[in-house]
Amino acid sequence: MLKVLRFAAIASLALGTVVLGAHAAGAAEAHQRPHFCTGTLAAPGVLTGTFHSDVVVIGACAVNGGAAVIRGDLILTPGSVLDATFALNDVTGKGTSSLTVFDDVKVGSGAVLAIGCEPNFSPCSDDPNAAKGGTLTGQNHVFGSVSAWHALAVLLHASTIYGSVASHGGGGGVTCAVPKTGIFHLLKSPVFSDAEDNNVGGSLSFVGLRTCWLGALRNYVHGSVVAVGNKMADPDASEFLANVIRGNIACFANSPAVQYGDSMSSPNKVRGRAFGECAFGVRKPDPSPNGRLRPISIKI
Repeated sequence: MLKVLRFAAIASLALGTVVLGAHAAGAAEAHQRPHFCTGTLAAPGVLTGTFHSDVVVIGACAVNGGAAVIRGDLILTPGSVLDATFALNDVTGKGTSSLTVFDDVKVGSGAVLAIGCEPNFSPCSDDPNAAKGGTLTGQNHVFGSVSAWHALAVLLHASTIYGSVASHGGGGGVTCAVPKTGIFHLLKSPVFSDAEDNNVGGSLSFVGLRTCWLGALRNYVHGSVVAVGNKMADPDASEFLANVIRGNIACFANSPAVQYGDSMSSPNKVRGRAFGECAFGVRKPDPSPNGRLRPISIKI
C-alpha cells in the first residue's frame, strides 16, 4: 500500500495567513453572495466560522482554525486545494477544528480535496503523536454529496457523507513519480486517491481515474460501490476491501484489477449483488501475489 499521506506541508501557517470568517458579514449579504477563501500553498487561507451561502476555494485553504460550518455548497475551483485533515485549532491553540457542509462539495478539474484524518491509516496533520500512529480523529460531516470532476485527488478519511461520493476522471496520470510542482510536490508524494473508514449515506464511485494508487477500505456504504475503468501505476493499487455495502458492488476494467495487495484486509460484505472483479466467486491471493486465496466479496 502507498505510504500514508499527511498534509503536514500546510500544517505550519504563517502569522500573516489570510483568515476567512463569516461572522463579520451581514446576514443579508451572506445569503446573496458566495464567500471566497483564498491563499497559496505557502500561506493557505484559513476557513473558519459560519457561512450562510456557498463557499468558493481559490488557491489553497485549510480548516485548522476551529469549526467551519457552510450552509451552502463548498466549491473547489480548478487547481485549488482544500485541506481539512486537522483535529485541533492551530490558530488559537485551544479547542478543535472541523468541517460541516450542509449542501454539496463540488471539486473542480485538477483540484485536491482532503477531508478527515484518523490514527494509523492517515494521522491528522496536527496530531502531536503522528509519528507513532497518532491518537486524534477528525470530526467532519457533509450533509449533501461529494462530486469530483477530473480532480487531481480525492482523499476522504473517517468522515460522514450523508449523500453520495462520486469521482469521475482526473488523477495525476498513470505514474508514481512525485510531481515537480503543487501540493504533492511539497509532500514528496505521488498523486493518489483514497476513501477509508467513512460512513456514506448514498453510493461510492471512482470511475476513469488515472493515478498512482487508489483504494477504498473499511467504509460503510448505504448505497452501492462502483469502481470502473481506473488505471493505476502502482501494482499494489485497487484495494477495494472490507467495505460493508447495503447495495451492490460493481468493479470492471480496472488496472490492476481489484485485489488484496498488501492491505492485510478482509472481503467486502455485500447485502445486494456483486459484479465483475468484485463478484462473489472471485478469489485473490492475500497477500499478493502468493498468499492464500480469499474471496473479494461475501454475501450478507
